[in-house]
Amino acid sequence: MMADTTFARTFKALSALLAYPSEDLQGAGGEIAAVVHSEGLVDPETRTALQRLLMELEAADLFELQEAYVELFDRTRRLSLHLFEHIHGESRDRGQAMVDLVAHYETGGLVLTANELPDYLPLFLEFLSTRPLDEARALLSETAHILELLEERLSKRGSSYAAVFAALRGIGGEAAAAADAPVDLEDEAGDLAALDAAWEETAVSFGPGDAMDGCSVDRLKTRLRAAKRAVTQSAA
Repeated sequence: MMADTTFARTFKALSALLAYPSEDLQGAGGEIAAVVHSEGLVDPETRTALQRLLMELEAADLFELQEAYVELFDRTRRLSLHLFEHIHGESRDRGQAMVDLVAHYETGGLVLTANELPDYLPLFLEFLSTRPLDEARALLSETAHILELLEERLSKRGSSYAAVFAALRGIGGEAAAAADAPVDLEDEAGDLAALDAAWEETAVSFGPGDAMDGCSVDRLKTRLRAAKRAVTQSAA
């Protein structure tokens, strides 16, 4: 039997849903829904849940979406979108895992220029969208235990983002038996020093694209607003 050499735009669509909210994302709901529906990689029940997320993104105020995103994914380590954070934490093994992942990207023809760490889930999904579907599924299955954990934590918070992780788990299947168990991370929502450290970490670049684009500037502004609010609350 020949290997499946088709490429799935669904990975790119789901990557967009996990990206920092923007006006472009708010206006792309119809396109994202059409891609997910046409390729049929996501089951109908999960597609319905994804549609709820798309409707929320389209209808909500952009600044509120951005602040909610930062609160979820940037200020809470247990919901980090950096895959190796959940496997290696702050251990030295994470650095080597980063190097190995960059090498894998480059072997697949992706040279990183974005101002983001290579284990950032939206970036990983972008890479999967360029690979044959059978290969992409196999790679995604290696993260299934992390995806399941994030889906569960988001569901407990009542977040519609849980649907994205349910969709990814459905595509990738069960985790490999030898996969590393996620480490137990503590939430650091109120730790401003940790917030600063996290921002410094995501500024690491593995390519020549060091300039901060408009989205990065907006995201930094949102982080600063969140930090200011945390200071105000702690002083009250």
